[in-house]
Amino acid sequence: ICDLYIDGKNISRIGVDLSVSVDRVIEAKDLIVAPGLVDMHVHLREPGFEYKETIATGTRSAVAGGVTTVACMANTQPTIDSLDVVEFIRLQAEEYGSANDFPIGSITKNLDGQLITDWRSLIEAGAVALSDDGKTVMDASIMWNVLVLSAEMNFPVIDHCEEHNLTQGTVMNLGKISQELGLPGQPNAAEEIIIARDLLLAEQTGGHIHIAHVSTEGGVDLIRWAKQRRIRVTAESCPHHFTITDTEVVNHGAKAKIHPPLRTQKDVKAIIQGLAEGIIDTIVTDHAPHAPFEKNRGMKEAPAGIIGLETSVPLVLTQLVDTGKLKLNDAIAKMTHIPSEILGIDRGTLSVGAVADVTLIDPKKLQVVDSAQFESKSRNTPFDGWKLKGWPVMTIRDGKIMMSKIE
Repeated sequence: ICDLYIDGKNISRIGVDLSVSVDRVIEAKDLIVAPGLVDMHVHLREPGFEYKETIATGTRSAVAGGVTTVACMANTQPTIDSLDVVEFIRLQAEEYGSANDFPIGSITKNLDGQLITDWRSLIEAGAVALSDDGKTVMDASIMWNVLVLSAEMNFPVIDHCEEHNLTQGTVMNLGKISQELGLPGQPNAAEEIIIARDLLLAEQTGGHIHIAHVSTEGGVDLIRWAKQRRIRVTAESCPHHFTITDTEVVNHGAKAKIHPPLRTQKDVKAIIQGLAEGIIDTIVTDHAPHAPFEKNRGMKEAPAGIIGLETSVPLVLTQLVDTGKLKLNDAIAKMTHIPSEILGIDRGTLSVGAVADVTLIDPKKLQVVDSAQFESKSRNTPFDGWKLKGWPVMTIRDGKIMMSKIE
């Protein structure tokens, strides 16, 4: 318990009972003062799909959720597969962004899995990682080569793990619920086959593989095995994958349609265990906005994905911290300095000289999720109506208050 002094855009001093002349005092009694949260897996949709989300609305949604830094995935239109698009995102974020926005470049042109992008140039231009997220790079030789460059240039390859030959036409998890609903389901093996393949490629190339949105018990086991072998692997999971199961498809239909899909309670338990053990390094949202008319098409036609930037903190505190499944410090670490270290960015820490990105959280604040009040353009969440505890009440970026609910 101490004071934190922000001078301009940086943290200047930290200590007990600091005696300094200040313009404003923010009383944070009984609040958690954390580094500005870092979400290394979001979809901001711009350029190309601005009717779903824009850099402006997506980053407003971020700061409303206590997130000061996001890394945006490449499945835009055009995809982030050229220096021009990287520069466009940088300029848009600079002019309209409420949060820091770091682009992730695509591994292949148009995410088609065939023609590779200029990986070296994308990283040199400011892309913090490479990924075809939304699709799997099915060609193992392409994954081998990008991991070779990862080892040389020290950037993560973010891996969407889905054996498409097992998932074509599927809309949810394969299991009892899909059978009862008569819907085509995808097996856990579809995710685990690619995890296993790419862990082996990482081991033999020395590259850094980052497993995106882990959703299965087998996936956690494979990553545990890889870490025991000292393979250079990190991993992430999302609040929906450690909170709800495929039964939500019965309750919410396409609002619960996600890739990878919601799994079973056995998988949820394994994800939580993986987080507690440190097998899963980070918590991300995989914020994936879609317009209401798209989600209203039903399970077979609707696109996959849910939004999550504005519900991530209370879901983590309610489902993991308050239940004793994860210590508060560990939860904060998985949402701040660990993703920053994975991406190699100078964010996610409260220390003298650091950029003054700060999130204040009220751990006792009870609030009902109401997507109609979200800053995001989209409303596709299965958590509407949930009463959750522990909400961000102030977000500071570069020393400037971007969101405040403190009177």
